[in-house]
Amino acid sequence: MTDFSVIIPMYNEAGNVARLVEELVMSISDYDFEVVIVDDGSRDNTEAELAAVAEREPRVRVVYLTTNCGQTAALAAGLAEASAETIVTMDGDLQNDPSDIPALVRKLDEGYDVVSGWRRERTGSFVARRLPSRIANWIIGRVVGGGVHDNGCGLKAYRRELLEQLQLYGDGHRILMAQAVGLGARIAEVAVSDRERLYGESKYGLSRVYKVLLDLLALKFLSSYGFKPIRVFGGIGFIFLMASLILGLGLIVWRLLGGGFIIQTPLLLVAAVLFIVGVFLVLQGLLAELTVRLYHEVHGGPIYRKKAAGRTKVTNDRPSES
Repeated sequence: MTDFSVIIPMYNEAGNVARLVEELVMSISDYDFEVVIVDDGSRDNTEAELAAVAEREPRVRVVYLTTNCGQTAALAAGLAEASAETIVTMDGDLQNDPSDIPALVRKLDEGYDVVSGWRRERTGSFVARRLPSRIANWIIGRVVGGGVHDNGCGLKAYRRELLEQLQLYGDGHRILMAQAVGLGARIAEVAVSDRERLYGESKYGLSRVYKVLLDLLALKFLSSYGFKPIRVFGGIGFIFLMASLILGLGLIVWRLLGGGFIIQTPLLLVAAVLFIVGVFLVLQGLLAELTVRLYHEVHGGPIYRKKAAGRTKVTNDRPSES
């Protein structure tokens, strides 16, 4: 059986392909492996270079996407083609060192669900790469916890059953570790190298910070209220309705105690608006609840994750230098 599958999304990485595959094959030659490279609609010479590499290296398979679908979709396409129960992911820009893969796989074999690379010594521009990474990691740590130092490192090793439960759509690759934390996965980190890019252009920058923030907002909402949306919509709507009721009663009491006509004060309009918005939010919550229940009845997927036999949930391991 194949020890593990290596999935590599690529987009416009001409010049990196041959060297990456050569280093990869040499670094993991002691294992029985397969390499699945996903060409994410590259517009340079990446496709031709991949075809040449796949022709001379039988353990390399290439999936060609018709257009640029994004890294998350490329990972999903690679997972669909991979056959092993252990999945290793890495970037195609040669900044991940393939010689770090055995350390991740060995750590995973200790009983973890996912092992993430930690680039302690970062390279590249501080403004374009290191600063966005620090901000994104800080935000993720504050929102979901988990203690992962480097959520953005593309070099990771997963158990397939966990990776298949993570949401691989949109820009979900940015918050895979956050999703894993939400599923109660056992996570470890291993220190890995971070190398300078030799060919091509970086696809990362400050723009990913706000994307991470929005993705985390959606993840937090779905993890907290994904199965009970009535509680957030209905809860806010109930507050509005109560505020409307209290304000209306206050106006009546004010009028009975000799105040002016209720119609003369703008508070009546405020009470009416609060009532309408409250009713709308409650109805929105009911519709969301109906949608969620219909979805789970149709798809029939579990709303839980079982612990694998023989593995005990423990505190996530601190980074290893292995």
